[in-house]
Order: sequence, then C-alpha cells, then structure tokens
Amino acid sequence: MKRSVIKLGGALLEEDLSPMWEVLPDLQAQSEVVIVHGGGPQTTAVAERLGHTPTIVEGRRVTTDVDLDILNWVIRGELNSRLVAKAGARGIRAAGVSGADGPTLLVHKRPPWQVDGRTVDFGHVGDVDRVDPTLLLTLLQAGILPVVSPPGVDTAGHRYNVNADTVALEVALAIGASELLLLTGSGAVWDRNSQPMRRLDRATAKQGVSEGWIAGGMKVKTDIGFAALERGLSEVWIAHPASLARRTNATRLVP
Repeated sequence: MKRSVIKLGGALLEEDLSPMWEVLPDLQAQSEVVIVHGGGPQTTAVAERLGHTPTIVEGRRVTTDVDLDILNWVIRGELNSRLVAKAGARGIRAAGVSGADGPTLLVHKRPPWQVDGRTVDFGHVGDVDRVDPTLLLTLLQAGILPVVSPPGVDTAGHRYNVNADTVALEVALAIGASELLLLTGSGAVWDRNSQPMRRLDRATAKQGVSEGWIAGGMKVKTDIGFAALERGLSEVWIAHPASLARRTNATRLVP
C-alpha cells in the first residue's frame, strides 16, 4: 500500500475540518496516512495574551525560552490533542506524536543568519539532520494514524522549533511516501483570472509570484511542494480538506 503525508497549516486548524475527517477513511483505503500540522497563528495569539510579542525575521520565528514553552503548550499540547480527539470521534484510531518522540525528528541548532547586514540568532530553532521513521511506521503497521507536530530534538535532548512544512517534507521522504498533500481552505492555486489550476509547473509558479497571484501562504506551499518534487517525491497536491480522495479542483504540482 502506498503512503501519503497530509500537511495542515495553523490557519486551517481554525476552520471546520469535518469535511476532511469524513473523506479521510476513503484515502486510508488507498494509502497509509500521516498528518503533520503546525500552529503559528495560535502560538502567536497565546504569546500576545501572555504579554509576549514574538519576533519574526523573514517569516521565521525567533524562538526564545518563552516562545519554546508556548509552542509546546499550543502545538504539541492543545492543537495536537484536538486533532487526535476529532479523529477518534470519527472512528479513526490516531496517536499524537512530536518530533521529540522516538526520537523521530533529529535536528541541530540553526546557526546565526546574516539578515540586512545584521546577525540574527533564531534561538531554539532547529535544522533537520534526519527523520527516524521507526515510530511512525510502527503506528502505521498497527493501523493507527500518526498526527505529527514539532518540536525536534538534538542528541543532547534539547528541543527545537522546526517549521512544520519542512517537517512534512522530511517525514514524507523518510517513510517513502508517494505523495504530499498540502491542504488549504482555497482548495487549489488560483490563476490570474481567479480560476483554480489543475496543474502548476515551476516556471508558471515563478510567474505567479512575480505577478502577485501567488503570494503569502500559497507561495510557502508551492516552494515546499517543488522542493519535494526535486527530492524525489512522486506527487504533490494543493487541495481542499474535502478533496483528499478525489482531488476535485485540486492543483497538482509538476516539475
């Protein structure tokens, strides 16, 4: 049986995911499935409620001690357990897994970056060394849906924030997945005429970025999607949660 990795962004976690849970068994009949999720908006919201303003540099979160605590409370705790509970309510056996479990996601501390002439230390942010798929494959073999969240962990046991898109890509490669499904409320990439695209190649995506009809979160998805294709993944889709099985109006990325 083939394997599929589903990536859920934090913004999507604020929407009604009932359509995804309804069709997920159809996908599971065709493929072993792993879900990877983030939670950036929710983490920021909790930080601000606590009087802490996160620092974002080029779209990436500087992760202080406080930020790391909040990330674990929100993403590993609230959001991960919420998804597992929703799956169970639909009769889907699921287990919450963080990159530190196993350990599954092995990382090292990101070295400082030079940004606009200044040195930026991202704090507790990790770059991926490798994914050990043992725990994920064990759960899949037992018929259990793994629901994966950051953080990752280094050899000394220190935890690090890792971008969830990167986690999804690395997990897909490590488990030998044949496809990566990047879910979005829009359901597809929309062209300059506001029409959903069935296929998107890299050249057209670059044009879309330059013309502005691919931007923000969609640019992030296309960037990670093309990176996945370059590293050997067979299929990458940008799809609506209700289109997991049939891919109605979804966009397939092609080289």
